[in-house]
Amino acid sequence: MSDLENFTPKLTADGSFTFVSQEFGESFHSHYGAKQESFFKFVEPTQLATIAQKSVLRLLDVCYGLGYNTAAALQTIWTVNPSCCVEVIGLELNPAVPQAAIAHHLFDSWDFTYTEILSQLAFEHQVQTPHLRAKLLIGDARTTIALVRQSSFWADAIFLDPFSPPQCPQLWTVEFIKQLSLCLHQDGLLATYSCAAAVRTALVSAGLAIGSTPPVGRRSPGTVAAYSGSTESKNCSRLTTLSQVEKEHLLTRAAIPYRDPQLCDPTEVIVMRRQQEQQTSSLEPTSHWRKKWLLGTQGRDFMGSSL
Repeated sequence: MSDLENFTPKLTADGSFTFVSQEFGESFHSHYGAKQESFFKFVEPTQLATIAQKSVLRLLDVCYGLGYNTAAALQTIWTVNPSCCVEVIGLELNPAVPQAAIAHHLFDSWDFTYTEILSQLAFEHQVQTPHLRAKLLIGDARTTIALVRQSSFWADAIFLDPFSPPQCPQLWTVEFIKQLSLCLHQDGLLATYSCAAAVRTALVSAGLAIGSTPPVGRRSPGTVAAYSGSTESKNCSRLTTLSQVEKEHLLTRAAIPYRDPQLCDPTEVIVMRRQQEQQTSSLEPTSHWRKKWLLGTQGRDFMGSSL
C-alpha cells in the first residue's frame, strides 16, 4: 500500500480530484477540472456518443492514469447504447495510479455507475462482462504498444494523454505516434489535449490529418486526428480547419518533432536530439511567429511548447 500513499487527491475547479506526479512534477489534469477534461478533450472529439450505435466499439487509452478517460467513455457509450459491446485496452506505466484513484474513492464525486469495473481493471488488469472486455497493460507504452498491434486491435478511438511533451517526450515522438496510427481504425479518431507544434507534426508524419478541439478551461485548444487521403474515411472532412496562427506555428522550429528511432531512448537523449535539430534548422524561429501574432510570452500557453 506504500505506493498508493504517494498520491494525495487534489481538488480541481469542477469538483473532481486529480493527483500530482512526483516523477514528472505535473498534475495528471489541469486545475480547471479533471472530469471535464475527460469529456471535452477526449470523449467529445472522438465522437463516441455518435459511434456508440455500433454493436462493437474499441478504445485505446494511452496513459490510462486515474482511469478518468475510460470512465467518461464508458459512461457516454452506455448512456447512448446500453447494449454496445466495448473493448478497451489501457496502457499505463505505474499501476499504483489507477489503484490510488479507487482507494481514495475519487469516482464518488462523479456519481459514476461503473466503479466496480474500474476497480477490477485497476487491481486485476482485466475485466470481462457481457458488454465489456478490458485489459490494462502495465509497462512502458513504447513496449506495450507492440502487444496491441500484435493482437490486431484497431481502435475506433484513441486517447493520447501522457504528461507534457517536455516532461515525457518519449510518448510524443514520430516513431511512437506512428505505432499508434497503425492501431487506429480507418474511420477512427485520435484525440489529445496537446496542441504543441511538435506533436501535430508527428501526427501528420504518421499519415493523419489534424484539426483543433475547443479550449477547455484554458486558452490552448487540443488536437484531433484522422486518417487523411482515404476516400472511405468519414471523419477527415469533419475536422476543424486549423487557424492561420496554428498553420504558421507548424512552419517554425517549434514544429520539429521529437524522435526516438528505436523506441527506447531516455528522456534526456530525446530532448537533446530535438534541440540539436532545432539549432541547425532553417525554419523560422518561433519567437518571430510569436511576435507576428502578438502572442508574447503567452505563445507558450496558447500553443503548447514554443521552443
